[in-house]
Amino acid sequence: MVTISQSARHGFWAGPLVTAGHAMAEIAAVAALAMGLGKVFKRSLVAGLIGLLGGGFLLWMGIDIARSGWVGIALELEPGEMGGLAAFGSVGAGVLASISNPYWVVWWASVGASYVVLALRRGLPGLGAFFSGHILSDLSWNSLLAFLIASGRGFLSASFYRGVLVVCGLILVALAIYFIYSGFGFLRGKPVEIEEGA
Repeated sequence: MVTISQSARHGFWAGPLVTAGHAMAEIAAVAALAMGLGKVFKRSLVAGLIGLLGGGFLLWMGIDIARSGWVGIALELEPGEMGGLAAFGSVGAGVLASISNPYWVVWWASVGASYVVLALRRGLPGLGAFFSGHILSDLSWNSLLAFLIASGRGFLSASFYRGVLVVCGLILVALAIYFIYSGFGFLRGKPVEIEEGA
């Protein structure tokens, strides 16, 4: 949703830039796991706080994106005129969208941690190969989305793009509510688990 909304606002390069922000968050997670901090990520308190804080951030992001689309200020504007999310830029949006998701943390603490352990059997080159492949798949997908959104601008109306922003914003609001609900669940002692492939 962040890639689509940023690409609708800023064009193709928003996709790779969102991926760059996501990669920054992921390299921090991989480094933490490689240093043995995976147990910290599995604590219900950590997942709960990320759910609450991240849900709050996603709520703000979703409202900002939906509002921008609704009032029509998101397209073809000067940088100083964009909504509140623009202060972070596409890279910042990629970082914040990643770390605001409690299930991203849980995935890295469980499934991702097992991949890191397997990759480390080949040393740092193995870890580098795993991380590079992982990020290249994200870059490919986000670039494709950004290309489709940006290239469609010549064929589709501005009202269509504003509609895309409203829908993306509302989906982020729904995710925010789910993350906040999950955060309270983790704080009440819900086990921090996730299925492989999720």
